[in-house]
Amino acid sequence: MLTIKKLEINPLLENCYILSDESKECVIIDCGAFYEQEKEAIKKYITSNELTPVHLLNTHLHFDHVWGNPYLYSDFGLMTEASARDIFLYNDVPGQIYQLIGEKWNEDFFAPIGKELKENDIITFGNHQLKVIETPGHTPGGICFYCEEEGVLFSGDSIFYCSIGRTDLPGGSTEDLINAIKEKILELPDNVKIYPGHGPASDIKTERKYNPYL
Repeated sequence: MLTIKKLEINPLLENCYILSDESKECVIIDCGAFYEQEKEAIKKYITSNELTPVHLLNTHLHFDHVWGNPYLYSDFGLMTEASARDIFLYNDVPGQIYQLIGEKWNEDFFAPIGKELKENDIITFGNHQLKVIETPGHTPGGICFYCEEEGVLFSGDSIFYCSIGRTDLPGGSTEDLINAIKEKILELPDNVKIYPGHGPASDIKTERKYNPYL
């Protein structure tokens, strides 16, 4: 059975997820931890549940989803796994921050890229698998992680509850995003639960019926 721990973190209220099962292996999706207490909360959850982190996954590489990656690299040796199409964003986290919120950020950001993920890649941990689904549009390298066995999708900023990700940032495309969602995400079973990068969870049936962008 898959256990899903959601932590709403950083000033942009980003959703970080820790997935684990009875094997005690876990993966972390979109670690945007910014404040020290957020990093400590993640570490406490992992250690108190005697988990072994084996993957750090990113749905995309906007700064609010990667702030905690250096921490997970230094403490657990996890390298970032994401689409190669978003590496240009990862290489300029301070520039992203300045462009979006007008603040200069001068801290060192070091968390190397490990595996570059692409369509239909399978990530394994414990007794579970996550399938990579490419959904470009919010960023060129936007991806979702789908666990068919448990009927859950981790969608990052591609699709939210009755909304979709913004497409006005570098590399964004409204047409690409809507096409990817319609062709790949809405084709999943109605009862698949969607865990997005911000805000509350949803499901495929709700988004197919009520999402005004689709």
